[in-house]
Amino acid sequence: MIDVCVVGELNLDLILYGLPKDLVLDCEHLASDMAFTLGSSSGIFAHNLCVLGTPVGFISKIGSDPLGKLAADRLSEAGVDLSRMKRGVGKTSTGLTVVLPQPQHRYMLTYPGTMFEMQYSDIDMDYVRTARHFHLSSFFLHRALRPQILNLFQRAKEAGLTTSLDTNDDPENEWAQDLLEVLKYVDVFLPNEREAKKIARTEDFSEALEFLAGLAKIVAVKRGSATSVCRSGNEQWSVAPPSVTVIDDVGAGDTFDSGFIHAYSLGAKLEDCLAFANLAAAYSVTKAGGTEAFRDRGALFSFMREQWKLMGRGTLPLKEEKK
Repeated sequence: MIDVCVVGELNLDLILYGLPKDLVLDCEHLASDMAFTLGSSSGIFAHNLCVLGTPVGFISKIGSDPLGKLAADRLSEAGVDLSRMKRGVGKTSTGLTVVLPQPQHRYMLTYPGTMFEMQYSDIDMDYVRTARHFHLSSFFLHRALRPQILNLFQRAKEAGLTTSLDTNDDPENEWAQDLLEVLKYVDVFLPNEREAKKIARTEDFSEALEFLAGLAKIVAVKRGSATSVCRSGNEQWSVAPPSVTVIDDVGAGDTFDSGFIHAYSLGAKLEDCLAFANLAAAYSVTKAGGTEAFRDRGALFSFMREQWKLMGRGTLPLKEEKK
């Protein structure tokens, strides 16, 4: 049995550290360090949500290549159910993202691979309906699936599931209006501040939040080290994240999503969902890659309990805490 069914892309991240800010053509630039780890918004979300204690099923499409196997193995190690994973039989391989971190920003170079090929017929809707919650990441990267994403959310809602969405970036910078119709069927929308402004077509964050709150039931906006914001109807909450030593912020936004949906699935108050999401994201940046910090569950939960106590909140949204 699964609580959350995730539909999305799956690839690996190759992260190269210490490269110069300005890359010159035909010159060989040497990195000071590297990490080869589980990538993709959907993959990081599913992995870290499962580590937090929520049973997760993952539907994606990978190639018949070593990269796909490595990514799938990492999800399986965390306990994610991959029984509905599709493996392509053609020449297209699993995607790969090369990340070049810089202070405050990062370059991201992605070969989409099979994520461009996954389509509606690859999704087992009977399996989706066994969950209590449905999540989709990377709206703009699902080229074959995108025409049916609205139908996918409609069917999930008809089956009684709650839903969540993280669009992530639009590589074409169009932020097309088909997304707005989908948001009417989204219970929890999880953009970052830049994405919220792009979708609402405004540079004013308050205006963007007002616009999005008129579409999705709940809007939770991650803002890096700044105060995160959650809006539901006319109610709004703001929670500052804890201060930590940042090693790598790759995947922090996806981990924020996992923390929020984990607490939300346990019935936590929205302000507590926001606070828990901040803790999850903060802990994720203490190691390289989007999932590496979450591979040590003991250290993760110890951090959560300590920080939750410092915040003076009630019961920590972990299943063992609620018993």
